[in-house]
Amino acid sequence: MTYDERTVVHRDEVVEKDPAVPSYDHGTAVTSRTIETRPSGGAVAGRIVVFLFGIIQVLIVLRIVLLLLDAREGNDLVSFILNASQLFVAPFEGMLRTDALRSGGSIFDVAAVLALLGWSLVEALILAAVGVFRREPA
Repeated sequence: MTYDERTVVHRDEVVEKDPAVPSYDHGTAVTSRTIETRPSGGAVAGRIVVFLFGIIQVLIVLRIVLLLLDAREGNDLVSFILNASQLFVAPFEGMLRTDALRSGGSIFDVAAVLALLGWSLVEALILAAVGVFRREPA
């Protein structure tokens, strides 16, 4: 989490004049203070939403790329990505007449593309709802 730090400089006119100081010199006193501001609860919630949906979107994009490249499903990493992303693609399977387009060993997963669009839309709606609770800096 990041914290913003800003310094406020305030200049005060000196009321009492020293007789030894010429009249054209208006002595000023400079004080500074540091104000620490923290993000609001809405901003933190927005960051969490973006992070979680970012993970979902990365998994789905990796699924699309791996299936297009005809990655070997026997590999543990490929298997993990395909299985983890299946959880998020499953609600979108069957929306269209075809879920995958095959060309040789390569597969274009249409359901995964729909899932990517669907989850991005859900993210935008949640961010809009969370945005209501954000406070603007004064």
